[in-house]
Amino acid sequence: MSNVTIYHNPACGTSRNTLELIRNSGTEPTVILYLETPPARDELQKLIADMGITVRALLRKNVEPYEQLGLASDTFSDGQLIDFMLQHPILINRPIVVTPLGTLLCRPSEMVLEILTDGQRGAFTKEDGEQVVDEQGKKIDK
Repeated sequence: MSNVTIYHNPACGTSRNTLELIRNSGTEPTVILYLETPPARDELQKLIADMGITVRALLRKNVEPYEQLGLASDTFSDGQLIDFMLQHPILINRPIVVTPLGTLLCRPSEMVLEILTDGQRGAFTKEDGEQVVDEQGKKIDK
Protein backbone atom coordinates (compact mmCIF):
# COMPACT_ATOMS: atom_id res chain seq x y z
CA MET A 1 0.00 0.00 0.00
CA SER A 2 1.22 3.46 -0.88
CA ASN A 3 2.09 6.10 1.70
CA VAL A 4 0.59 8.75 -0.63
CA THR A 5 -3.13 9.24 -1.17
CA ILE A 6 -4.77 11.56 -3.68
CA TYR A 7 -8.43 12.56 -3.63
CA HIS A 8 -8.75 12.71 -7.39
CA ASN A 9 -11.17 13.81 -10.07
CA PRO A 10 -9.99 12.48 -13.45
CA ALA A 11 -12.04 15.18 -15.23
CA CYS A 12 -9.90 17.93 -13.60
CA GLY A 13 -6.64 18.95 -15.29
CA THR A 14 -5.07 20.13 -12.03
CA SER A 15 -5.91 16.79 -10.44
CA ARG A 16 -4.47 14.86 -13.41
CA ASN A 17 -1.25 16.93 -13.35
CA THR A 18 -0.89 16.37 -9.60
CA LEU A 19 -1.35 12.61 -10.01
CA GLU A 20 1.32 12.54 -12.72
CA LEU A 21 3.75 14.58 -10.56
CA ILE A 22 3.30 11.97 -7.80
CA ARG A 23 3.97 9.19 -10.31
CA ASN A 24 7.01 11.12 -11.64
CA SER A 25 8.53 10.69 -8.16
CA GLY A 26 8.33 6.92 -8.56
CA THR A 27 5.33 6.55 -6.27
CA GLU A 28 2.05 4.92 -7.24
CA PRO A 29 -0.44 6.60 -4.89
CA THR A 30 -3.70 5.32 -3.51
CA VAL A 31 -6.24 7.07 -5.75
CA ILE A 32 -9.60 7.90 -4.22
CA LEU A 33 -12.18 8.93 -6.80
CA TYR A 34 -13.93 11.12 -4.26
CA LEU A 35 -16.93 11.89 -6.49
CA GLU A 36 -17.74 8.16 -6.49
CA THR A 37 -16.48 7.44 -2.97
CA PRO A 38 -16.78 10.62 -0.89
CA PRO A 39 -14.93 10.76 2.40
CA ALA A 40 -16.91 10.16 5.57
CA ARG A 41 -17.63 13.22 7.71
CA ASP A 42 -14.83 12.51 10.22
CA GLU A 43 -12.36 11.87 7.39
CA LEU A 44 -13.30 15.15 5.68
CA GLN A 45 -12.98 17.05 8.97
CA LYS A 46 -9.53 15.48 9.57
CA LEU A 47 -8.36 16.42 6.05
CA ILE A 48 -9.45 20.04 6.61
CA ALA A 49 -7.74 20.15 10.02
CA ASP A 50 -4.56 18.54 8.66
CA MET A 51 -4.43 21.09 5.82
CA GLY A 52 -4.83 23.91 8.34
CA ILE A 53 -7.50 25.61 6.24
CA THR A 54 -11.06 26.68 6.91
CA VAL A 55 -14.01 24.60 5.77
CA ARG A 56 -15.00 27.42 3.42
CA ALA A 57 -11.48 27.40 1.86
CA LEU A 58 -12.14 23.85 0.66
CA LEU A 59 -15.43 24.77 -1.02
CA ARG A 60 -15.31 24.69 -4.80
CA LYS A 61 -17.13 27.77 -6.01
CA ASN A 62 -17.47 27.38 -9.78
CA VAL A 63 -19.85 24.42 -9.69
CA GLU A 64 -23.64 24.36 -9.93
CA PRO A 65 -24.51 23.32 -6.35
CA TYR A 66 -22.56 26.33 -4.99
CA GLU A 67 -24.91 28.73 -6.73
CA GLN A 68 -28.06 26.65 -6.22
CA LEU A 69 -27.47 26.34 -2.48
CA GLY A 70 -26.56 30.01 -2.06
CA LEU A 71 -23.19 29.12 -0.52
CA ALA A 72 -21.69 32.52 -1.32
CA SER A 73 -23.73 33.75 1.63
CA ASP A 74 -21.75 33.69 4.86
CA THR A 75 -24.74 32.39 6.85
CA PHE A 76 -23.73 28.73 7.04
CA SER A 77 -21.87 27.04 9.87
CA ASP A 78 -18.84 24.82 9.21
CA GLY A 79 -21.04 21.82 10.01
CA GLN A 80 -23.60 22.88 7.42
CA LEU A 81 -20.88 23.45 4.80
CA ILE A 82 -19.50 19.96 5.49
CA ASP A 83 -23.05 18.56 5.14
CA PHE A 84 -23.30 20.20 1.70
CA MET A 85 -19.89 18.79 0.67
CA LEU A 86 -20.94 15.30 1.71
CA GLN A 87 -24.26 15.60 -0.15
CA HIS A 88 -22.56 17.14 -3.22
CA PRO A 89 -18.92 15.91 -3.36
CA ILE A 90 -18.31 18.13 -6.42
CA LEU A 91 -18.21 20.98 -3.87
CA ILE A 92 -14.96 19.56 -2.41
CA ASN A 93 -12.04 21.31 -4.06
CA ARG A 94 -9.32 19.02 -5.36
CA PRO A 95 -6.88 17.47 -5.51
CA ILE A 96 -6.16 16.79 -1.86
CA VAL A 97 -2.93 14.86 -1.34
CA VAL A 98 -1.89 13.13 1.88
CA THR A 99 1.74 12.07 2.43
CA PRO A 100 3.92 11.42 5.50
CA LEU A 101 5.07 15.06 5.16
CA GLY A 102 1.61 16.60 5.25
CA THR A 103 -1.78 17.13 3.66
CA LEU A 104 -2.32 19.78 1.00
CA LEU A 105 -4.90 21.08 -1.40
CA CYS A 106 -2.62 21.03 -4.47
CA ARG A 107 -3.72 24.06 -6.45
CA PRO A 108 -1.57 24.66 -8.43
CA SER A 109 -0.55 21.06 -8.98
CA GLU A 110 3.17 21.63 -8.34
CA MET A 111 2.37 22.36 -4.67
CA VAL A 112 2.46 18.55 -4.29
CA LEU A 113 6.27 18.75 -4.61
CA GLU A 114 6.36 20.28 -1.10
CA ILE A 115 5.01 17.10 0.52
CA LEU A 116 6.45 14.27 -1.59
CA THR A 117 9.13 12.24 0.19
CA ASP A 118 10.81 11.24 -3.09
CA GLY A 119 12.17 13.70 -5.63
CA GLN A 120 11.13 13.92 -9.24
CA ARG A 121 12.75 11.37 -11.55
CA GLY A 122 12.92 13.62 -14.59
CA ALA A 123 11.29 16.48 -16.41
CA PHE A 124 7.58 17.15 -16.02
CA THR A 125 5.38 19.33 -18.19
CA LYS A 126 1.77 20.03 -17.31
CA GLU A 127 -1.02 19.32 -19.78
CA ASP A 128 -1.11 23.02 -20.74
CA GLY A 129 2.55 22.86 -21.81
CA GLU A 130 4.01 24.57 -18.72
CA GLN A 131 7.22 22.83 -17.66
CA VAL A 132 7.41 22.65 -13.85
CA VAL A 133 10.30 20.19 -13.36
CA ASP A 134 13.54 20.15 -15.36
CA GLU A 135 15.46 17.11 -16.66
CA GLN A 136 17.39 16.88 -13.37
CA GLY A 137 14.13 16.62 -11.44
CA LYS A 138 14.40 20.15 -10.00
CA LYS A 139 11.37 22.42 -9.67
CA ILE A 140 11.48 25.31 -12.11
CA ASP A 141 10.90 28.58 -10.27
CA LYS A 142 8.93 31.17 -12.16
